[in-house]
Formats: sequence, structure tokens, C-alpha cells
Amino acid sequence: MKKKFKFAIGLLIAALLVVVIIGAVLWYLWSSNLPYIGSLKDYNPPVITEIFGADGRVIGKYYSEKRIIVGLDQVSGDLLNAIIASEDDRFYEHEGIDFTGILRAFIKNLMATRITGGGSTITQQVTREVLLKDKTQTYKRKAREAMLSLQIEKMFSKERILFLFINEIYLGHGAYGVEAAARTYFGKNAKDLNLAECALIAGLYQAPSRYDPIAHFERAKERQRYVLQRMAEVGYITEEQRIAALGTSLVFGEKEDDNIKQCRYFSEYVRRYLEGRYGREMLYEGGLKVYTTLDVDMQTSAVKSLAMGLGELDKREGYRGPLKSLSADEFDAFKKESEEKMLENPPV
Repeated sequence: MKKKFKFAIGLLIAALLVVVIIGAVLWYLWSSNLPYIGSLKDYNPPVITEIFGADGRVIGKYYSEKRIIVGLDQVSGDLLNAIIASEDDRFYEHEGIDFTGILRAFIKNLMATRITGGGSTITQQVTREVLLKDKTQTYKRKAREAMLSLQIEKMFSKERILFLFINEIYLGHGAYGVEAAARTYFGKNAKDLNLAECALIAGLYQAPSRYDPIAHFERAKERQRYVLQRMAEVGYITEEQRIAALGTSLVFGEKEDDNIKQCRYFSEYVRRYLEGRYGREMLYEGGLKVYTTLDVDMQTSAVKSLAMGLGELDKREGYRGPLKSLSADEFDAFKKESEEKMLENPPV
């Protein structure tokens, strides 16, 4: 009996050693050539270049990625809470990796016999989007992501990590980050969103195309309900606030489009000047703020007046189609009649 017990213990120890050795080898292989996390100190992603009229209204936008960088103090507190509640409710407690979430996802993946989800923290999502730029569902990528996340948590504050998260992630309709998303969907700044709008934008993080409120409103509402429920469970809002937010109407639309449309010829001239002087990369990724002397109201009136004048000119002198259509039999008679008129009233 003792021999069998010792043999079993020996096998267990040997198995553990094999697992440790394999793990160490994989860790070494997967940790080689990891991106430099110090680059997160100088976060300079592509940002929108905006052209402003004399009164500060936006009259033109140029970008490769529609992104406007904002600090945490420029974002609604409800939006930050909605993101944390729905994406990583233990964000301020873990050290970059939520082992409870990983275990839950691992069991789910085993049951499905494939990788269906990852239980990623906000830190891991920042790692994936900013450093790895790799969304493939593989254990190697997850391991590299975990290694980097642990390092990031040691080097950066939670506030810095959350700042990177709210400005980097794609949220649909060309919008990167919460400020661009707030303006795209609601024509507001991120700090001015109400609770219902905050929950809807926070719900886009999981799958912006699937929960697109413009194309799939019912799916977006279902996701919004989930976010509000999580906020209530975590304690960020009361049950009364959750119910009120669910009943709040959502009005979509970007308010700056009309100004941009009316001033497009002027802003195109400015665009050509900027590209010629500073280069295409700076124009479309540098986040330039260009202030002009254009009076938006006068420009709008000028565009309307020009359109009206062209319409009146067209009515007076414009082509209105043929006066008459001739058959083959009528052509000779018409030609003769026209020649006689010409002879009677020859051109000067």
C-alpha cells in the first residue's frame, strides 16, 4: 500500500514538474519580442484635424481614424461607471488580470471545445488594441496579452490605463474613443451625455457592429439594458435611475454636418493648403486645430443666394429640351421654311 502511495506521489510530482517545465518553456518563447510598454507614455494615435469658422463652429474634418483625445475629467462620470460595470467591474481591484474571469472563460471554452471568449480586463483590452494589435483568439496571444498587462499595471496608474481605453477602442461608424462616439451618435460632447446615452455607448465596446444603434436599434437597446443592470448591481446607480434611463428617448444625429456641408468649398481650399504645407500624414493623423476667418452664417447665406441666382438664370436662359420633333417626311419642308426665314431676316 505504501509503495503504491509513494508511486502515486512520485507520478504527481513528475507530472507537476513536466507542467512547470512546459509552462516555463512556453512563457520564455511567448514572452520574447514583446512590444515595449514604455510607448504608452507617449500615446499619439491618429486624431481628427478640425477646421473652425470665426465663431468656433466646426466647418471641416479630416482624418484616417475619427478620434478626439479627451481626459477622464472631460467624460461623464456615468459613462466611466458604465464602462467599468459592463467591461471590468473589478478594474480597481485586480493587477491587470482577473483570474476569476479567466477561470470562468476557460471553463466556457472547454465546454464549447473552442475559444469563445476571454474574460479580458480593461488592461488586457488596452494591451491588445494599443500594443499587440492582434485580435486572434489563440492561447499564445492571450498569454502575451497577460504578460504585458501585468507589466502595464506595475508601470502605469489605473487612471492612465482607463484614459488609454476610452480613447483607443473603436465604437462604430468610424468613431474611435468615447468623444468621437458621443459626437457621432448624439451630437454631444462625452461630458454632456445623459445616463441612457452613456449606457448605450458603453454597450458598444463588446461588438460595435452588432450593437450599432442606427442599424440594429433593438439589439442596442438590449445591450443598453444589460449595461444599466450591471451599473445597478455594482452600485453605481439606483433602481429608480435604471428604470428612468430605460424610458429615456434616444435622439441620434451629428449636429455639425450642416455647417460642414455649407462650407465644404472653403474647407477644401484650406485642406489643400494644409496638405501642401504640412503633408498628408500630419493633415489626416496629426489632430491639427485650424482657425479661420470664415463667417459661417454669411457663407451659408452666400451659398443659398448663389443657388437661387443660378436657378433664376436657368429659368430665363437654360435649355428646356427640343421645341419640336420632326419625322423624316417633315424634314425637307422644315428646312425650306427655315431657309426662307433666314433670307427674310439675315443675321447681322
